[in-house]
Amino acid sequence: MTGTTVLPYISKCLTYPHPPGTARWFGRPQALAFSPDRIRHILEDLGSRCFVVRDENGAIGLAASMGTDNPAELASRELIATLPAFEPGQLGDPAFRQTYGLKYNYMAGAMANGIASAELVIALGKAGMLASFGAGGLIPGRIEAAIDTIQAALPDGPYAVNLIHSPSEEALERLGVELFLRKGVRVVEASAFLALTPHVVRYRVAGLRQNADGSVHIGHRIIAKVSRLEVAAHFMQPAPESLLKQLLEAGVISSGQAQLAARVPMADDITVEADSGGHTDNRPLVCLLPAVVSLRDQLQQQYNYPQQVRVGAAGGIGTPEAVLAAFSMGAAFVVTGSINQSCLESGSSDHVRKVLAQADMTDTIMAPAADMFEMGVKLQVLKKGTLFGLRAQKLLDLYLAYDNWSDVPEKDRLNLEKNLFRDTFDRIWQHCVAFFQERDPEQITRAENNPKRKMALVFRWYLGLSSAWANRGEPGRELDYQIWCGPAMGAFNQWVKGSRLENRENRHVADVAVQLLHGAAYLSRLQYLTLHGVQADASLKKVHIRHPEK
Repeated sequence: MTGTTVLPYISKCLTYPHPPGTARWFGRPQALAFSPDRIRHILEDLGSRCFVVRDENGAIGLAASMGTDNPAELASRELIATLPAFEPGQLGDPAFRQTYGLKYNYMAGAMANGIASAELVIALGKAGMLASFGAGGLIPGRIEAAIDTIQAALPDGPYAVNLIHSPSEEALERLGVELFLRKGVRVVEASAFLALTPHVVRYRVAGLRQNADGSVHIGHRIIAKVSRLEVAAHFMQPAPESLLKQLLEAGVISSGQAQLAARVPMADDITVEADSGGHTDNRPLVCLLPAVVSLRDQLQQQYNYPQQVRVGAAGGIGTPEAVLAAFSMGAAFVVTGSINQSCLESGSSDHVRKVLAQADMTDTIMAPAADMFEMGVKLQVLKKGTLFGLRAQKLLDLYLAYDNWSDVPEKDRLNLEKNLFRDTFDRIWQHCVAFFQERDPEQITRAENNPKRKMALVFRWYLGLSSAWANRGEPGRELDYQIWCGPAMGAFNQWVKGSRLENRENRHVADVAVQLLHGAAYLSRLQYLTLHGVQADASLKKVHIRHPEK
């Protein structure tokens, strides 16, 4: 049959340029769909299998059923392929769903200062997805109130709380862990860590006990967000003996727990954070994810854990194509961030949601991070509609160039006090003193006789408040808003353009998540067609926004 001419159906929706095979489909001719709308309808029924059929004219169509109750209606056609049912809940590693009690392998990562709000965590939890409360940058009292709210709404989970590494304010990390232990928080998302600290090790090990069968019960789960292989390795290995010894001497873990710690990794899951909003190394996911998965496989061979560490993907996840790509590369789960900030449940202001909903993929810039300012660490923020990125970089440049505020050229000092601080340096310092008396008094002690450290704290005052101004929509400070944002936001906006989700007032975090997952599962069916040699028309490759689930 080589060289047989295939007569295309007028819609040209599906093509299969291969000779006829021997497999047969028996059904009613009326059950065959050839138009784009009918074919899409069948493909979008993800819970049902369907059949790819070529008729006697060479046209390729789909059928939702194989047979008929009336034998007289049967017609024989060539069966090219059978597409199995494939629902959104089948994406990713089922062990992730089982561990956290989820319906989907989907997580919303923490956005600091409560942007990933209690309301957001609850909404996703009720929809069968995991979300991490954005505890970074908040005082313990605010975090505790949020935990109480979440636990009241989700007494059995799922939820997580963020533990952010605080190299400049060690007390915050310690107080956070003490709070989590006291409140019975069972899942923590550890982020921005450069290495393991006694506090994150304490949280992990304090939840270990031995089961009756001799296995290790892990009472405190850790999902570690990383963007470097060396940091991933720390969390994929057991807790270091040096830190266990330190915790034993402090009396915060038992000798039995220290022994069990040698049998489990520091984290149950690793989130590979690629080009994202907030703290990011801007690494491409296609490079970073396979490297971390390979490292995981090496360490699994070395330690032979009963349950290997799972590896998920974050950064750039804002479209169904990105979700499917991450899962296709082996991600156990996907994590979103920037797109959730534009949803109604986020802790951001409506002004922030408005500018995020208008952002393009190129509307971002790197800027100094408040929590790691002295180290020169940067994060990715929105540059559209705000001058924060440029102004924050100016502060870092001055900090690196001068050791004392009095050494800064007078022109620059006057400009900062007028346009950024809107107050004198000395009065801002008094605000810092009052702030750290409640948060971490040691910061003031360290800065009193260190003018460069004092200057850093004043500069961090601006960097820290700029996020708070954005969250509460501070009037008159719009040009100073610090809005964490990665390219996923622009990609999402492009995808939903012309649909109901283009309007920010229609963006609900659980609905957005389901749209992404359903779209990824739909695209996986098209990919299955491709694997069988069937090419779909471009009209079928556009993922449509569905009606929200009730």
